[in-house]
Amino acid sequence: MSSPGNTTAKPSAKAAARAQAQRERILVAAQRCFVVHGFHAASMANIAETAGMSAGLIYRYFKGKNDIILAIIERQLEEARADVAKLNTSSDLVGGIAEVFQQWQANDPGITSAALFLELTAEATRDPEIAAATHASDKVFRADLASWFARSAAEGGLGVPQDQVGTRVLILQSLIEGLAMRAISQPDLTVDQVKEALSQFLPSLLAAEA
Repeated sequence: MSSPGNTTAKPSAKAAARAQAQRERILVAAQRCFVVHGFHAASMANIAETAGMSAGLIYRYFKGKNDIILAIIERQLEEARADVAKLNTSSDLVGGIAEVFQQWQANDPGITSAALFLELTAEATRDPEIAAATHASDKVFRADLASWFARSAAEGGLGVPQDQVGTRVLILQSLIEGLAMRAISQPDLTVDQVKEALSQFLPSLLAAEA
């Protein structure tokens, strides 16, 4: 027989799951609206219509558009950190980056699109709160990448000398972010071409000794 404590906990867990699902639904709708209309032109009414709910319901979860943008940045960081946590010495980084590039080209709604990445970057130059969140997120992500580069092979890392880690992380981030731009400005660039370029360049970047 369930204890009174368990009986009380179940509705609470269900309510939390429902709230999380609603937040996710709003964030997905907002991402689509921001890409189509831009941050400033996209209204809460646009987001509500895309999410299939009332604007009033959205305000139960978010104070306004800036609050939604900050939540998107936080979610991006969680996804990026989860990806880095999966990396090990034998990870196929060429295949992984090429797959993300292909998703960017296809505007896959399952990941942050290249267009949304550019929107976030542009908005960070105008809004101090979003800039601070973007900078903090980037700092955490860089630290995770640096840890992977620096860890020994036995620990699932690359064993890169500490004095080279910062430079290698900067190059890798610049490469990935540059491919987001390529997905938009060079739509005829093929995944095979990206793989070929990465295959020639990444081994030296990821080698323990440069």
